[in-house]
Amino acid sequence: MASNTTTRSTKKLRLLLVPFFATSHIEPFTHLAIRLAAAASPSVAVEATVAVTPANVPIVQSLLERHYYGKHHDAAAVNIATYPFPAVDGLPRGVENLGKAAPADSWRIDAAAFSDTLTRPAQEALIREQAPDALVSDVHFVWNVRVADELGVPCVMFNVIGAFSLLAMRHLAGDDASSSSSSSSSDPDAAAAVVVPRFPGPPIRIPRTELPEFLRKKGRVDFMNNTFYPAQAGCFGFAINTFSDLEQQYSDLHMRGGYVKRAYFIGPVSLRPSSSSAAGANSEQHHCIDWLDSKPNRSVVYLCFGSFVPVSDAQLDELALGLEASGESFLWVVRSATWTPPARWEERVRDRGMVVTAWAPQTAILGHRAVGAFVTHCGWNSVLETVAAGVPVLTWPVVFEQFITERLLTEVLGIGVRLWPHGAGLRSTRHAEHELVPAQAVARAVKAFMRPGGPGEAARNRVMDLAGKAHAAMAEGGSSQRDIRRLVDDLLEARGAAGGTKLVQD
Repeated sequence: MASNTTTRSTKKLRLLLVPFFATSHIEPFTHLAIRLAAAASPSVAVEATVAVTPANVPIVQSLLERHYYGKHHDAAAVNIATYPFPAVDGLPRGVENLGKAAPADSWRIDAAAFSDTLTRPAQEALIREQAPDALVSDVHFVWNVRVADELGVPCVMFNVIGAFSLLAMRHLAGDDASSSSSSSSSDPDAAAAVVVPRFPGPPIRIPRTELPEFLRKKGRVDFMNNTFYPAQAGCFGFAINTFSDLEQQYSDLHMRGGYVKRAYFIGPVSLRPSSSSAAGANSEQHHCIDWLDSKPNRSVVYLCFGSFVPVSDAQLDELALGLEASGESFLWVVRSATWTPPARWEERVRDRGMVVTAWAPQTAILGHRAVGAFVTHCGWNSVLETVAAGVPVLTWPVVFEQFITERLLTEVLGIGVRLWPHGAGLRSTRHAEHELVPAQAVARAVKAFMRPGGPGEAARNRVMDLAGKAHAAMAEGGSSQRDIRRLVDDLLEARGAAGGTKLVQD
């Protein structure tokens, strides 16, 4: 007798994602893993595994748990795999994250990440053991392109920095911005600006002191041009945590310039589905949300400098006194093991200020009706979160590509202004060179930005428009959602062509 049961074949795609040793990378990689798992269909099962070192496992676990609480059950299809962090001279045992390293030791984390001899062996062993259908690697690990080739699987590089800054750095490296830069702030040419060459949009000028470290050192520029960028060009595809309406002309140039074989613009990957609570179960219980509930609409200035930004105690003092002098309400996330507020400061600002010294639910804070401005270091995750929430910014870049990203926000998009005006003092990606931003400057900028009819209002109108576009990009049928599905389809096709697609019988 014939059976009425139909056997259905489902294609299974096993992905291994390998982020750099920093929370600002691990979190978007985990969000991407969840997004890829959500891209499954009745005919395609996607299983994503995030590979991290042991000390970084809690970052992934915490984020997955928050998604579970928010009823985002695609997190269930995300696994965690571990490989050992290398022994690094001068780095204490157990320090495996940029945010946990002392400022003087952070370069050791970077050096380990780029090292074939330190990081590659354990990472490659895990990749071969996992035998994924495709690899999604952070850009630091250039060897993963070759490892994937040897295994006969596609490798996609995922970059957690925006298209604008990526393109600017590539063009500056191509023209070797290090060739005439100075290593000393006493040199009269140290603050001379370079103009990003072959760049769409308005001319972008950047003082040499504000360039990322690799653009200020000849040897690092050579590595980027001879190893780093060729690896990106040679991999199967390049994914960026951005969306087309935010950086359209800069995103398009990645393909038009022949820099990558395939490009996928898939952000903001952290954006929660509209059906989920914006705060999530853990966030709703945080005391800072209760405090914000007591404040009027758009009356609070939120300040946070990310998971890794070295800010001196002296600068924190000036910032504290500036917030006090501004007269504005504020919510300030401070990550410092040594700083204590100025005498009686907490007592003087008690009615209108809150300081959080541990983890804070940034997405929920930015999405709260009481928040009217965000003082940000211009880290890309924070940029995407404030854009999605429709909150304008006062910019305070500190390290890496943040000074370049600042130009996108202030000169191209117009969704914020510099907190410390041009010409007020020397800014630098090198902590020792950066002059102290005085309390008076903080107070003046915050007060002006929050004033009705001031620069904050015009910036808010622009960022609110982008907020709608960010949500539309990640919605079903949106540009980023389409690119995520296209990425899955392309990986399936590549594995099928190699004869490696697995079938699961239901």
